[in-house]
Amino acid sequence: MPAFAGPVRIAVDIGGTFTDLQILDEATGETAAHKTPTTPADPSEGLMRGIAEAADRLGFRLSQVTGLMHGTTIATNAVLERRLALGALVTTAGFEDVLEIGRHVRRDIYSRVAEPRTLLIPRRHRWGVRERLDATGAVVTPLDEADARRVARAIRAAGIDVVVVALLHAYADPGHEERLASILREEIPGCHVSRSSAISPEIREFERTSTAVLNALLMPVVASYVDRLRERTRAAGFAAPIYLVQSNGGVTTPEVAAEEPARLLLSGPSGGALAAETLAAALGRPDLVAVDMGGTSFDISIVAEGRTRLVTQGEIDGCPVRLPMIEIRTIGAGGGSIAAVDATGRLTVGPASAGAQPGPACYGRGGRLATVTDANLVLGRLDPAFFLGGAMRLDAVAARDAVAAGVARPLGLSPEAAAAGLVAVSVATMANATRLSLFEKGLDPRDFAVVSFGGAAGLHAADVADALGAGTVVFPRDPGTLSAWGMLFADIVHDLARSRLVPATADAVPLLAPLVAALSADGLALLERDGVPEADRACRFALDLRYKGQAYEITVPLADGAFDATAMAGAVDEFHRRHQAQYAHSDPNAVPDVVTVRLAAVGRLAKPRARPFRAAATRHAKGRRRTWIGDAWADVPVYDRDALDAAPLAGPAIVEEPHSTLWLPPGWSMAPAATGDLIARRSA
Repeated sequence: MPAFAGPVRIAVDIGGTFTDLQILDEATGETAAHKTPTTPADPSEGLMRGIAEAADRLGFRLSQVTGLMHGTTIATNAVLERRLALGALVTTAGFEDVLEIGRHVRRDIYSRVAEPRTLLIPRRHRWGVRERLDATGAVVTPLDEADARRVARAIRAAGIDVVVVALLHAYADPGHEERLASILREEIPGCHVSRSSAISPEIREFERTSTAVLNALLMPVVASYVDRLRERTRAAGFAAPIYLVQSNGGVTTPEVAAEEPARLLLSGPSGGALAAETLAAALGRPDLVAVDMGGTSFDISIVAEGRTRLVTQGEIDGCPVRLPMIEIRTIGAGGGSIAAVDATGRLTVGPASAGAQPGPACYGRGGRLATVTDANLVLGRLDPAFFLGGAMRLDAVAARDAVAAGVARPLGLSPEAAAAGLVAVSVATMANATRLSLFEKGLDPRDFAVVSFGGAAGLHAADVADALGAGTVVFPRDPGTLSAWGMLFADIVHDLARSRLVPATADAVPLLAPLVAALSADGLALLERDGVPEADRACRFALDLRYKGQAYEITVPLADGAFDATAMAGAVDEFHRRHQAQYAHSDPNAVPDVVTVRLAAVGRLAKPRARPFRAAATRHAKGRRRTWIGDAWADVPVYDRDALDAAPLAGPAIVEEPHSTLWLPPGWSMAPAATGDLIARRSA
């Protein structure tokens, strides 16, 4: 590969096993993929090492780098592993138990007792302060500042320096929260304070409080990481702007991320969803379902009518998060998912994973349990000498022994039949989750093409599509690092919201106009602070609408450019349409309510130009491999991806590239599109 001579932009996606990099030569549009092992103790170490390795390999200097787009799982992992700061919650007196009360939802409706709540702040660290607002923001009881200082001193005496402030109805008027936060900072110098009215100023105090709690407890974790990242980049002479990827698919500065770390909870996976949206436009395919299969998880995101779907609430480990995020369904199905046979003789695969250490048995790191990767090696779909482009050699004997011991002998099968069954169970699990993601939105899988990425997805995507009834699979370029590639197309995005409950009629426009103007001013000020030129700033509004009495809303974007009666009527019509599609019923004669006004303040960043692509003049197989198909061995051709010509390639076939292997089953054929992405189609 020739040296990258022009300005260079870098995107980095730090996963649990590998740190993925995409390097863009802005002068030519050429991109290059690179992987390096993640350094869990300090991910910034692996990040900078990967950049240095890529610079040596591609011949660019750090002074040529114009920007770094950085996706990270540091916030997610901190929550899952409970590596969180010790925090306190200060709320309106009498509402100290809102986290335990929750929504009274039981996952098992026939159980006599509710499941235990996920409580990140214990009862002894929750304090009430005398104050009260009503639902309109009017003061019922003024803030008792003496009581607030008493609570602040108690928190300081408990040795706590991370405080959540979540007062009743603070979304309607943040004044009491702002004053209380000032008192806390006066009494506890250097403390981290997260206000619910700053991170999630919306109705529903349980979700608002939960979001503020997660944000507060992550603040020291992310701030510490940002500081280490800054130190390492400065030490390396790296002066380019750094942007962290948020759950909404946009990016933000490290300083904002340190103050609002809850916005990073889906940082890594959102890059893959953004890549799928970019591919939809490039390929002229507005309806895609993207499946990202790594070592541990299988992530599903949907692009419908050319756009990814944003939701306003998610959940992480039992904790609601009331923030805009790309809708991604994640299940425990990856290359490292462990197979087991239970006492009834039922074969299960996942969600437990062998992870990176010890990893699948074939890694040779001490793993003894059969995994999906071991099964693919037994079936001949993987070349033990070409895993990760030859950087890691797999142990085929260890894989066969693990499958034989864990699956074949308990079921009375041959190792090959056991491996095929293991893969079939994993495919069924992935297809079921994908089908559910589409069905629950009223979407038909037959209308969607499957986009396959992640290190392991290429081995299973066609089989998943078969199970769905989908007739097309897209194998994008550099699938093993596609999430990082998607980050190259991100914009700066600030999400702002204010709740205001009014009927969605023309009369609501003047009532909401001051709120819309305030949100717009705040959003544009944030973009100005980020240094975004005025010509590259944009404000996109949306409304959360619901029928009267409903406990859920549908977010509907407003037409660009105006907030008037016509835009309101259009939003109401779109709400009825979306409600019909999603819930199979609607009432076009009913007047819905506006619940929340949302603003995405967007700072447009320069986009990469199209990557050049030219298919090989002729196609030659690099060899043939003995591969198990159905219930027998077959001799299957193996190709390097870069050696494919423009003619259709019929399955069965194996296509290899440095960070992924593609399996094309019988009955499928594929050929490269003009973009270089491979399009596979099932025979009629």
